Formats: sequence, structure tokens, C-alpha cells
Amino acid sequence: MKEFISKLLNGMSIGVVVALIPNALLGEILKLLIPHFPPLQHLLDITVFTMSLLPVLIGVMVGISFKLTPIQTASVGIASMVGSGVIIKTAEGVMTLNGIGIVLNIGITAALTVLFVQFLGDKLKAYAILLMPTLSILIPGMAGYLLLPYMQQSTGFLGQIVDQITTLQPVLMGAIIAMIFCIIILLPISTVGVATVIMLSGIGAGAANLGIVAAGVGLAITSYKANSLGTALAHVLGSPKIQMKNFLMKPKIAIPMLITAAVLGALAGVLNIQGTPYSAGFGLSGLVGPLNYMNLAEGGWNARNVTVMLSTFLVLPILLNIGLIYVFSRKLKMIKPEDYKLNFD
Repeated sequence: MKEFISKLLNGMSIGVVVALIPNALLGEILKLLIPHFPPLQHLLDITVFTMSLLPVLIGVMVGISFKLTPIQTASVGIASMVGSGVIIKTAEGVMTLNGIGIVLNIGITAALTVLFVQFLGDKLKAYAILLMPTLSILIPGMAGYLLLPYMQQSTGFLGQIVDQITTLQPVLMGAIIAMIFCIIILLPISTVGVATVIMLSGIGAGAANLGIVAAGVGLAITSYKANSLGTALAHVLGSPKIQMKNFLMKPKIAIPMLITAAVLGALAGVLNIQGTPYSAGFGLSGLVGPLNYMNLAEGGWNARNVTVMLSTFLVLPILLNIGLIYVFSRKLKMIKPEDYKLNFD
């Protein structure tokens, strides 16, 4: 069971990064360039569309993690799409892709489909190419689709908890929300989904964003010795969610980031760092968080706001994480670089 879950989470982590990185790297830059060169709008639309392919990419990467055959792997991909919640049918009957889906349900559907295709094995013989994709949609795919409303309710329930916390004093609220989002970004749960279900905004959104910044920067620093530079940077430029498997296997590896998140979240309350429901789930990815803060800050791009932005989104996350990682690795011996090793082979 442990090996099964490990392979599942590894495939999910890779799928998340592959789907989200193009928009994370290009999204905000393209938005700045489009007014001067409108044809770039098509490129931006493609990166957004790629994000909506997250369920298929997760399914395919999970299939590869389990070393399934090409037909089995493709079947996991399409079944994951069925159970994702990404496909929306409009009132006019047009099928559209909306968002990235419910990540937890995508993982559950992918797991069910892997078990299903492994059970079938080579029983279908020459008819595998005809029946396996269809049966994967009809059985595990539809099972995931039936689970979807319950998974959506769980996201809504988590959002309601966050909504209650927003009624607290700003500094305390900021610290708690930052820690919550620091943890959520390492789970198969969409931070954007939690933020948008309650339309989290203001200091709450700013704190949530800083919680994700704390996770991304800290994991990039501490995983550098165990991974390549590109993989380390993916925690910041892409998503800290690539450490999902390691975190669920060893939750203690996130303690330094969690403490950093609490400090940064409290500062959000002190310095009035704000955000939007959209920016709350992104951290430094695509520079969505810092740019939204600058757009919302009173006075805009003045010296004070730029200093606050650089301090809270870059300097302090680096310094706090370095100090805490040193304490927990060298002094307390609670974590080590190998805990953050990622296997993308």
C-alpha cells in the first residue's frame, strides 16, 4: 500500500508541475506584453488551456509511474479527466474546460483506474485497444465522477473554516491563514479552489499568498542539495506541490516553512499586505502574488511599497527559511536533504 501511494503521489506531483509551469513562467509577462503585441494573446490562452489539461497529465504521469502499457496509461488519463470536474457543459450545450479541477478527486480517480487496468491485465487480449479506454470511462471514470460532488463539498468546508478565521484580529488571522495555505499547497487540494469558494480577499488573501511563498522558497532552498537547480527552482516558479509525496510521507519536513509562514502571515496583518481570490493560491508563481499586492497597495509603485514587497515576498522568506532549516537540520537533526529528494526518472 505504501508503495502504491508513493507511486500515485509521485505521478500527481509531476503532472501538476508540467501542467502549471508554462502559465506560471509566461502568464504575467504575457499580460504586460499583450497590449503592445496583441497576437501574444493566443499564447496566453494556450498556457491557460494547458492548465485545464492537468487531469489528463496527472493520469498519464500516474500511469507511467506504475509502468503501465501505453493503452493502460492513456486510459488512466481519460478516466482522470472524467472525474476531475474540469469539463463544464454550458446552457447552450457547449462543452468547455474550466479551471484545473478537484486535484484530490483526480488522484482518487487515477488510483481507481490503475487498480482497474491492473485487474484487467491482458484479459482483453486483442480487444484491449477497443475495450480498455471505454471500460475505464464507464467504471473507474464514472466512479470518480460520482465522488466529485462530495470532494467539492470538502473543498467548500475547508473554505468555510478559512472564512471563519478571517473574522479574527488581522495579525493573528494572517499567521493562521498563512500556515493553513502553507499546508494546503503540499496536499492534493487546490489552493485557488479554497480561496475562490469563499472569495478570499484583502489581508486574508495576502497572508495566504505569503504562506505559499514560505513553502515554495523554503522547499527550493532545502531541496537543492538533493535535486538539480531546475527542480529546486520549480518549487518557486511552478508549485511546491511537487513535494506532495515527500510531505505526506514525512510531514515534519515542512516545519521550517510552517514557522516562516506564520511570521510572514503576521506581517501581512501588520503591513496591510492584500491580495485577491485568484492571487491567494499562487505564491511567487508567475509573480502573481507580489504584482497583485503592488496593484492593490495604497500609493502603487512607490518606494515604501516596493520595499515591503521585496522584503516580504523575497528577502524575509529566504532569510527565515535558511535560519530555520539550519536549526532543524544541523541542531535538532529532524530533517535532512534526502527527505526532499524527487525522482522524475
